[in-house]
Amino acid sequence: MKSLNKKFFAVAAMVLISNLVTAQEYRFDPPWNTPPESEVQFTVPGVDNVPDLFGDINDPQLVVFFAGNQFMVIDELIAAFKKKHPQYQRIFAETLPPGILAKQIATGSIVIGNMRITLKPDVYTAGKTRIDQTPEWFNKTALYARNKLAIMVQKGNPKNVKALKDLAISDLRVSMPNPDFEGIGKRIEEAYVKAGGVQLKTAVMETKLKDKTTFLTQIHHRQSPMRILYDKSDAATVWYSEAHYQKMIGHPVELIEIPEEENIHAQYFAGQLKNAPHPAAAKDFMAFLVSAEANSIYKKFGFDLP
Repeated sequence: MKSLNKKFFAVAAMVLISNLVTAQEYRFDPPWNTPPESEVQFTVPGVDNVPDLFGDINDPQLVVFFAGNQFMVIDELIAAFKKKHPQYQRIFAETLPPGILAKQIATGSIVIGNMRITLKPDVYTAGKTRIDQTPEWFNKTALYARNKLAIMVQKGNPKNVKALKDLAISDLRVSMPNPDFEGIGKRIEEAYVKAGGVQLKTAVMETKLKDKTTFLTQIHHRQSPMRILYDKSDAATVWYSEAHYQKMIGHPVELIEIPEEENIHAQYFAGQLKNAPHPAAAKDFMAFLVSAEANSIYKKFGFDLP
C-alpha cells in the first residue's frame, strides 16, 4: 500500500511539475491588451489566442486596419474615440503587418486558422511608402504619428550589445522582420548600411541567415519580443515604441538607443478608403487620429508626434 501511495504521489508531482513548466512556457504570451468584456472568456495560450483582432467582428460600425506595431495603442485609442463619438460602439480593428493588410484589402479576405474574414476596412494605416503604393484606394490621407528604431535585448543585456554593428557577431541570435512583407525590415536594412556599410547588412541578412543565427519573423511586432522573452533570440531591432511598451508592462527586456546618425524615422499615415462601408465613421475617425487627444495616447506608448 505504501508503495502504491509513493507511486501515486510521484505521478502527481510529475503532473504538477509538468503543468508548472507548461504554464511557465506561456508566461509572456499575448494578448497583452485588455480583452473586451464578455461572460464567456476563452483564451488558451499557445492554442486559442488571437491577439491581432480587436473588438466587434459582427456588424461593426467602423473597421480599421492598423499597421501591426500599433497594437499597444488600440485599447486607449478606441476607448477615447468611443467616448468622443458614442454613436460608434461596435468597432473592429486588425493589427497585422501592413503588407498582409494590403493583400487582404486587394483580395477581399484573409484566413487566420479556421476563420475567414471578409470585412472591408474604412480606414487603413501604414508607413508612408506603403500608402504611396496605392493612392487610388483613398480619398484622403493624413500623417498622425512618427517612430524610430531601437534595439531590444534581454534584461541585463547578457550579450553586452551596444550598437547595431554588434548584431554581426557570429553567435549572437538576431530576430529580424522579413523585408519581403514588413516595411520595417527594409528600413532596418537602411540603418544597417548607415551604421556599418553594406558589410553589416550582408552579415546580418545573408551570412547569419544561412547560419541560422538570424531569424526572419512573420509578425515582427509580436515575435521579436517573444523570442527574446523566451530566450530564442538575443537581440532584435524593433520600433522604439515596441521596446518601450515591453518595458512599460514589466517584461524583462532592455531598450538600447540607436544614435541619430544611424537611426531612421518612419511616418505613419492613415488613409480613408474610397469604398469605405461606413464613410461617416471613417471621416470621424480620421479627424480623431490627428487630434491632440490621439497624439497624447501615441506619445504615451513611445511614438513621436507628427
